[in-house]
Amino acid sequence: PPFFALMLSVLAQEKGESILLNYLPQLEKEYAFWMEGIENLSDKNPAHRRVVLLPDGSILNRYWDDRDTPRPEAFIEDKHIAERSGRDVKTVYRHIRAAAESGWDFSSRWFRDGKNMETIQTTELIPVDLNCLLYFLETTLCRIYEKQRPDQYNRMLQKLSSRKKAITNYCWNEEKGFYFDYRFINRQQSESYTLAAAYPLFFKLVNMEQSSRVALCLKEKFLQPGGLTTTLCTTGQQWDAPNGWAPLQWIAYKGLKNTGHGNLADQLKKNWMQNNEKVYAATGKMMEKYNVTDTTAKAGGGEYPNQDGFGWTNGVYLKFLSKELRE
Repeated sequence: PPFFALMLSVLAQEKGESILLNYLPQLEKEYAFWMEGIENLSDKNPAHRRVVLLPDGSILNRYWDDRDTPRPEAFIEDKHIAERSGRDVKTVYRHIRAAAESGWDFSSRWFRDGKNMETIQTTELIPVDLNCLLYFLETTLCRIYEKQRPDQYNRMLQKLSSRKKAITNYCWNEEKGFYFDYRFINRQQSESYTLAAAYPLFFKLVNMEQSSRVALCLKEKFLQPGGLTTTLCTTGQQWDAPNGWAPLQWIAYKGLKNTGHGNLADQLKKNWMQNNEKVYAATGKMMEKYNVTDTTAKAGGGEYPNQDGFGWTNGVYLKFLSKELRE
């Protein structure tokens, strides 16, 4: 996922806004990677690699992999899944690889039936979190272009304005009061509730009503004794219930703080930190992920055992701790 612009925003807080210009070539290269082939999109050919043309003429992005073969690190597993699916095996391999690109490998959010890996459909989905990240990349490019390249600034400003509108049009569900991935193939939203819905709050892409409804849903459906669960489905996949992941706790925490829901943000922080501390007291270790539903049990699922120690767990805990001391 394109987190580089966010990393630079942290650097700019330390070094000053002017530091962004030093990394303009890298930002432009990353943006070109995600937007490659945009000029070839049409009604007859609405998708190319990572770009998708939507019915109203706006463009959003998806995950994609150019290869349609099993992953080298999971060759036999991927082969068996593709064979059991009853579908074109090359298509299934590409969906699996694209899900690995997302970082959410694997999760019910990518499964058509919300349960089984054999129904994986990653490249048919417009992920809400990916497009929020690309919105921020476009915003960062605008920050640089505004003072350096006025023509490019105006063009990029139009692109980020279009993306912001499209995220709402295609991913916001007014009836459910929540954000969902969008299936552009059949022009329907996914039905999977996921913590990716916190990203529009983090990037301030919401109005007051939207943020309040998302916050209510997070409180009623996602908040657990040990933090926020990743999804509402228990499938045995690691990016599903009952597991919680540090980066998503931070995104949700900051998103809630950004939109005036400080009490809920503080509650999730408290639950998550206590979970971290409880496991550390018992094992002497920080973990890659945590069981947020039953804090006496270890997190599990996925293709490998839970890992001891992880940069994002340590980083988020320390950030929570430092904020707690200041507050």
